Amino acid sequence: MASRISDVKAIVKHAAEQAGFDLSGVASATDAPELNHFPAWIAAGHAGEMKYMEARDDHGGLKRASLSRVAPWARSVIVCAINYNTDHPYSTEGRDSNRGWISRYAWSREDYHDAVLRRLKQVEAALRQAAPAELEPSLTTRSYVDTGPIVERVYAKYSGVGWIGKNTCLIHQKKGSWLFLGVILASLELEPDLPAPDRCGTCTRCIEACPTNAILAPYQLDSNKCISYLTIEKRGSIAQDLRAGMGRHIFGCDICQDVCPWNRKAPASTAPEFEPRAGLVNPALAWLAEISVEEFRSAFSGSPIRRTKRAGLRRNVAIAMGNSGNTEFLPVLDRLACDEDESVAESARWAKARLVQSTE
Repeated sequence: MASRISDVKAIVKHAAEQAGFDLSGVASATDAPELNHFPAWIAAGHAGEMKYMEARDDHGGLKRASLSRVAPWARSVIVCAINYNTDHPYSTEGRDSNRGWISRYAWSREDYHDAVLRRLKQVEAALRQAAPAELEPSLTTRSYVDTGPIVERVYAKYSGVGWIGKNTCLIHQKKGSWLFLGVILASLELEPDLPAPDRCGTCTRCIEACPTNAILAPYQLDSNKCISYLTIEKRGSIAQDLRAGMGRHIFGCDICQDVCPWNRKAPASTAPEFEPRAGLVNPALAWLAEISVEEFRSAFSGSPIRRTKRAGLRRNVAIAMGNSGNTEFLPVLDRLACDEDESVAESARWAKARLVQSTE
């Protein structure tokens, strides 16, 4: 147990390193200026169907718009980041029309929520053990990995872990943007680190590369147009005017990160949990199009890919086949066009028409 609160921060950072995190920092739990934009973003409908983003308190205020509203006891936010990059090609390098693309973060052998939270709990335990004796009885802490009413990347910026890029992803000048974030809210008032400076400069590659124009302006994302949202969160049919831009992405999208100059020399992760499962890097579209219920459960047990559900994945695969230009998929699409799930069937009919048109 630390004798002084000034020792706690160093102990926590050491614990983060010992737990396997690549970066860590401390931010004040005060409401950051960036959160002022959140209500307008929600009001504009840019969260799409992600109703959890609109969670409100008893007074009707948006929880994610104010940390002081949902955790008035919090004085510090400890942010930990771990690199999940692997030594495999980027989506922008894939040329095989028989294969689709699953976002890099979803290749892993273990769901990142579990892998990061396990490490975060080690840091939280070290924090509690390090707290001065007179403060420990009243110490309150909470650990979150994408599950709390907090916009993690905002506090990651103010903790010095990285800056928020024009694509709205967190970027570190040496690690790039392939980072999972975990946060610990604490009632201890620790000395905050300096905010990370924005190093995007005049670069707009992420904005220009987005095939569905989801980045409306620097730092402004419309989820309704984002391929990650469309392939993971969107239920039912996807708007036809967005399908061609989805290319062969079937779960998530990495384009805005793949083209980012700060990811050119991004190091590979040393965490074994983030090594890809067999078959998930550029997976075969034909396999996923007709994957059975049992095989889906088995292949994606403990994987974030479960979030889109089997029907959503096959809907995405049908669209990817339509964008492939590969007419060998026509027999598979004929079968999918009769699928019991209407979003799958309708997407397959669209894909068939697109492939036939491409040969005329």
